[in-house]
Amino acid sequence: MSNAYLTIDHLGESTSTRRYKIREKLLSLTDNYKIKDESDQDVFTVRSKLLTIADKMVLEDMNGNGLIKIEEELCHLHPTYKIFSIHDGDKGRQLALVKKKFSWNEKFSVNSVYGEYKLEALDFLGRSFTLKKEDRTVAIASRKYSSLVDTYEAEIDGSEDHPFVLALIIIINQALHQSSFGATGTAYVPTYS
Repeated sequence: MSNAYLTIDHLGESTSTRRYKIREKLLSLTDNYKIKDESDQDVFTVRSKLLTIADKMVLEDMNGNGLIKIEEELCHLHPTYKIFSIHDGDKGRQLALVKKKFSWNEKFSVNSVYGEYKLEALDFLGRSFTLKKEDRTVAIASRKYSSLVDTYEAEIDGSEDHPFVLALIIIINQALHQSSFGATGTAYVPTYS
């Protein structure tokens, strides 16, 4: 992780957090991810559909229960994604609209049922970023370059919807992967606002 940690909130009070490793599966024809907790236990998997023009992914728990669906919309100049809840009792409810903005710096608009999120770079290369809501840091993500596949470490505030925040991190990776280097390139996370 970067030097920033979520152990103290903006009011100076302790917060509980959980750390994850998000790793894209190697040798896969689709964008599939394994998400592990700080104990190195598998907690979520993300599966994408084969042979689709737009990204369509499902985040599942380890029992195969769908929690989040991510859909890319194609009729936009810049990458645009919708996040839906697909767990029992809440199926089909749109949770967020994520748009990559036109800018010299990479920027995203994240409007959700949980509020508006802002992203800020933590380092010069933009490999690490914070996710803020109402001027409070709710997550920190840091890309690791030690492997051939995309790997992020994330620390998420205990009061947030963790599958939702993990979906945001994956969307940012996907959007930058497509727009910057094409389907076979390596993603990076530049400056956000």
